[in-house]
Amino acid sequence: MNILQINSSARVDGSHSTRLAGNLVERLRRTYPDATLTVRDLSRNPHPELDESTLQALFTPADRRSGEQAARVAKDDALIAEIQAADVVVLGVPMYNFGVPAQLKNWIDAISRARVTFQYTDKGPEGLLKNKKVYVALTRGGIHRDTPGDTQVPYLKTVLAFLGMTDVEFVYAEGLAMGPEAEQRALASAQSQIEEALPA
Repeated sequence: MNILQINSSARVDGSHSTRLAGNLVERLRRTYPDATLTVRDLSRNPHPELDESTLQALFTPADRRSGEQAARVAKDDALIAEIQAADVVVLGVPMYNFGVPAQLKNWIDAISRARVTFQYTDKGPEGLLKNKKVYVALTRGGIHRDTPGDTQVPYLKTVLAFLGMTDVEFVYAEGLAMGPEAEQRALASAQSQIEEALPA
């Protein structure tokens, strides 16, 4: 089994979402001790955004790319290779201003490539990243689950399914900014959800 952990918090240290993603991975490795783990920390190694020069590089045939263009595309290729090789994906996702972090959006943009991780057919789009289990550790300062304020879950469900990943399980830690007791309850609840999702 290959496990891919994506940490998307802007915090290098002290991130609750990174900690919970790590707890999910720890539970997985207890069940699958021979599993390999790849960790992509987007705060320590941020991925460049999708800009005009990147689009030009992607739409230039490989044999006609400049050295700079080839190097930029290779950065996306590395992320695509990681997700293609993964059997299980674990995402640590804090909520920033009702959305996902820019770091995570850059990662999603990088791995979303036509005819590589998805394709359009006469029956509609088809995701090519199939047969993967995804766990998402969500951390929020307030309470947003099952409310109109939760834009993260619909977005992540949509984009992951578009890429072929439909087996997605969410772990919630909410109310983290509502005082020390609420924070402790939120983290304890999230840990209970992890243990329920991945029995020892």
